Amino acid sequence: MSIRLTDAEIDRLIRERKHLPPDYRSPFRTKQKHGHQEQELDFTGVGGNKFRILLRQSNGNPFDFSVILALLPEAGALFRLRRYNGKSHQHTNGIENQTFYDFHIHQSTERYQDLGMREDTFAQTTDRYGDLEGAIRCMLSDCGFIAPDDRQTRLFGEEW
Repeated sequence: MSIRLTDAEIDRLIRERKHLPPDYRSPFRTKQKHGHQEQELDFTGVGGNKFRILLRQSNGNPFDFSVILALLPEAGALFRLRRYNGKSHQHTNGIENQTFYDFHIHQSTERYQDLGMREDTFAQTTDRYGDLEGAIRCMLSDCGFIAPDDRQTRLFGEEW
């Protein structure tokens, strides 16, 4: 069962304050999957909503990555609120009939849900990052995260 959210609900969830624990780098679990590495971290926002950060990066292409902030609903599949992608593939916004090949940020929208498409189909190009680390920093900055200190350091272990 999937959920449907309005643009106002999506915005509220993105802006919800999210405190990162002091050891937020260590709880990430690394998994090897079909040519890429994945890590994830579940946590609860100050409003009581449950979220997951997912990191994925190709083993062979450093520009093939995703940094995802998802809502973990009580029932149903993950709802991807934001997705920060690398410059590794062409993307097309179906409603706008706009195609590009660049670093880009996906945003969940009511319009795409109304058409039965994935909630985060819409994306815009960005020059705010050029690698996985930069994408992580953008997501932390854009999505209401409060770091345990002033440094926005690596989210995952040195093995990457």
